[in-house]
Amino acid sequence: MLAYIGLGSNLKDPKEQIKRALSALNDNNEIELMTSSSLYESKPLLDIPGPNYINAVCKIETKLSALDLLDLCQEIEESQQRVREVKWGSRTIDLDILLYGGQIILNKRLSIPHPEAINRAFVLVPLFEIEPEIKVPLLGPIKLLLDRINKLDVKKL
Repeated sequence: MLAYIGLGSNLKDPKEQIKRALSALNDNNEIELMTSSSLYESKPLLDIPGPNYINAVCKIETKLSALDLLDLCQEIEESQQRVREVKWGSRTIDLDILLYGGQIILNKRLSIPHPEAINRAFVLVPLFEIEPEIKVPLLGPIKLLLDRINKLDVKKL
């Protein structure tokens, strides 16, 4: 199954945190890291105090179910000392499953497509970089989604 994961960090050397998370994904026997976007810088959401974020999106091929992939992402976050104190607050690493094939998933643990992706330049811009023709289930072609956001909210590094 093809899946896309958004990565973000703004603590403890964010570029290194992203690199470590990508390596951890690729080191899993059930995952092949196909490609990853450039790194992008963005401000914290809702002007929450903290350093700017470094973001990326990666494309993987996986044999894991969506929930098993979520578990793995959370294990990686935990191994990189992710602390969940404030919603959308600073973090060492955040891994969000953006898309899982063409599936639509909605349960207590997981919503795919990621419900906030449509509003976030730090997700859509790097996703477009690696998959410019993708159609997001329920939402349509990424090119049209990009027209709805301010692409200047992110800066390619």
